[in-house]
Amino acid sequence: MPVTDFDVIVAGAGPAGSTAATLLAQHGHRVLMIERGRHPRFHIGESMLPFSAPVFARLGIRLEASDYQRKDGAEFIDEGTARSIRFALNGRYQPYQVERARFDHSLADNAVAQGVSLQQEETVRSVHINATRVRVETDRQQYTARYLVDATGRSAFMGRQTSAIQRIEGLGCFALYTHYRVTSPQARALFQSGDIKVLMQDIGWIWVIPLVNERLSVGLVVRDKSATALRGAALFEKYLAASSVLQGLLQGAVAETGVHSEADFSFSNQQRYGQRYACCGDAAGFLDPVFSSGVFLAVVGAQRVADRVHEALATGTEATADLLATDGQELDEGFNTMRLFIERFYRSDMVQRLFFEADRSDTIREEISALLSGDLWRRDNAFKRMLLEGRQGRKRTA
Repeated sequence: MPVTDFDVIVAGAGPAGSTAATLLAQHGHRVLMIERGRHPRFHIGESMLPFSAPVFARLGIRLEASDYQRKDGAEFIDEGTARSIRFALNGRYQPYQVERARFDHSLADNAVAQGVSLQQEETVRSVHINATRVRVETDRQQYTARYLVDATGRSAFMGRQTSAIQRIEGLGCFALYTHYRVTSPQARALFQSGDIKVLMQDIGWIWVIPLVNERLSVGLVVRDKSATALRGAALFEKYLAASSVLQGLLQGAVAETGVHSEADFSFSNQQRYGQRYACCGDAAGFLDPVFSSGVFLAVVGAQRVADRVHEALATGTEATADLLATDGQELDEGFNTMRLFIERFYRSDMVQRLFFEADRSDTIREEISALLSGDLWRRDNAFKRMLLEGRQGRKRTA
């Protein structure tokens, strides 16, 4: 008969789920990972942050230029004013741009290779938790475990079950995107550096991410749905046609698919852990992708959850409702730092007065680069302190 009882059930086999499952399996725990889709499956969000590297090393995942596109920096461009600034990102760690279908598949395969049981094309229908056990019912069967890790992405299963999802206003509200095959001289130059480009627009911003095999990921993030009467591909094409940078890069390009769309970008989960469960990855909160923080926050958060749950399983204390309290505070610090960074990005005064003036101060330039690299917990970053103290000031005057 199939095994239906585990130490940990992980719902979701994206980067967060695969990370948590692999680390727990490395400690010898019996782990089941349930994925409603099937790898490989398309997913947007190709740009990795450098400080993801230590987590990948623990997982046994090696990112190399032979497999993925090297990423050396991020360039922010305001075509309206002709101002631009580039921040180097290949310092302590070498980051990469990855095709998520292939990358996520490799993480899930790695989890299985290290002892994780994987069930694909199976959907979690309900979760029941009491003082002694977790029971998970899917569209196929029922499982029990000592602990549940919710890595269900923006579906945020536990957060929605507990009515804890809170939308973050003022950031991007939907995105339109596709992949292109490109051969222009401008594109070839971009592949040499692997830099991500962020093009500031009156309606939001455009990402340009180089990938292997002469391909570009291009997306338009729209902040205000009411800003234009155009929708879908018509809106996407309008902004691409208005960009001189993209006209050069996409000369002779061929779109691989039609224009995709995703909505409901930014939210926080106000109840990310409780008795015998914890949320990680997008299920714990998702931010506008302007600084490519999604996978980074997912794997770092999953690592914290896995390490704490392992300790609790080893000591029989996994039923403690506030098991993740200390870790949650530190993860909050990283999430809120990135959230405030993004909020300030949407205020043109920060971009114009700070980003584009960063050449005047090596310290400011380095501090911004640190945050863009995922170095979110460094104590000596004055720019980070300014972001957090500004938020606390607004709370005091609210």
